[in-house]
Amino acid sequence: MILRTFIAAAAALTSALAAAGPVLAHHSVAGVFDTSETRTWKGTITKIDWINPHTYIHLAVENDDGTVTEWEMESIPPAMMRKAGITRKMIQGEEGEVIEIEGLRARDGTENLAYILTITYADGHFYQLSTN
Repeated sequence: MILRTFIAAAAALTSALAAAGPVLAHHSVAGVFDTSETRTWKGTITKIDWINPHTYIHLAVENDDGTVTEWEMESIPPAMMRKAGITRKMIQGEEGEVIEIEGLRARDGTENLAYILTITYADGHFYQLSTN
């Protein structure tokens, strides 16, 4: 009886710890990104990470001196994109297309990390993925 109770308690604890991992890993936008100021980046999409818990767009941005900086732009989860009818292909746009992303820089000063509010494509269509 004691062994059975111990095994049940151990199983319950293991389940609780496994469920707590994703909760502890999640963060709010305002907790990680500076919501006091929006910024705009123009560049081309080099890669899309369509994975949970967030979609990431890698954006190659040409600097004033001609060098290119790769930005990692975080967005909503893929499940929310799909629920809104947005696919990875729709986000990708045309190959080499210069797009504009309005977003928020990382609060802690992490270089080249931002959160996407809006993506606007060369033909003028856009996706409003979040609000500030």
